[in-house]
This record gives sequence, structure tokens and C-alpha cells, in this order.
Amino acid sequence: MTEQTTLLEFPCEFPIKAFGKHAGDFEEHIYTLIKQHAPELERSAVSARDSRGGKYLAVTANITARSQAQLDAIYGDLSNDSAVLMAL
Repeated sequence: MTEQTTLLEFPCEFPIKAFGKHAGDFEEHIYTLIKQHAPELERSAVSARDSRGGKYLAVTANITARSQAQLDAIYGDLSNDSAVLMAL
């Protein structure tokens, strides 16, 4: 059994960023996806910024991360979502 090490101390404030095409309700989609794993996430903790040309949208959600497993689950869902081009 391998133990994962992390430099984070939980719980901690953690920004999650997702990038996608500026189409439809991408910001709301990301909020809903992350809220499944962080039910306390308030809508006001999510912000979005257009790319210079307006073709893409960067969404940032500031969550209170409770564990590495929670972060792994969020990033797993973001990575498997066809609307998400990149997640940081």
C-alpha cells in the first residue's frame, strides 16, 4: 500500500480553475459539477473571466478543500468532462 503525501493541510482554501469555450452556460456547468463534491460552495465563490478574444472562459471556484480525495474527485470529473479543455 502506497501512502500519498501532500503539502496541503486540510481543511484549506483552494482555488480550482477550469477553462472551456465561451458558449452556453459553461460557468454554471462548472459550478454544478464542483458543488457535487463541495456542497458548501456558494455561487458567489465562483467567478469567470473571458479570454482576450472572447472565445474561451476561465472559471475559478474557491472551495474549502476537506481532503486530497475530494480534490482528486473534482479534478477527475473536470478532466472527464467534454466541455472542459483544461483544469488547474
